[in-house]
Amino acid sequence: MEAFINRWLHRGLGIFYLFAGANHFFNPDFYLPLIPDYLPAPILLNLLVGIVELALGVLVFIPQYTKLATHGIILLLLVLVPSHIYFIQIGSCVKDGLCIPVWFAWVRLILVQPLFIAWSWKVGRMKT
Repeated sequence: MEAFINRWLHRGLGIFYLFAGANHFFNPDFYLPLIPDYLPAPILLNLLVGIVELALGVLVFIPQYTKLATHGIILLLLVLVPSHIYFIQIGSCVKDGLCIPVWFAWVRLILVQPLFIAWSWKVGRMKT
């Protein structure tokens, strides 16, 4: 049973980041308002995050690179924390975009981000 769960955690992580990365290209208008105003070139930043997520998603599936990919995902999640804080600062709502209750944005930052980090850490420590 543990092998089954680990296999799905591993595959799920790769698939999640493949879809997340692709979404930056297919739906950039979702992400652009979430990029803090103080960062330059939001279109470029959005594309870079998409490329990084796609690359990490692919690398998760290559056994000799899985651990590197999971460390990259953890680093990316940490780098994106300012965007989550910015989203909270602007009231957790962007015009014609994502609007959630502020409490949910805090849950996303304080609970969901660490869960994604733990998921990646777990996959990185698995034997492939």
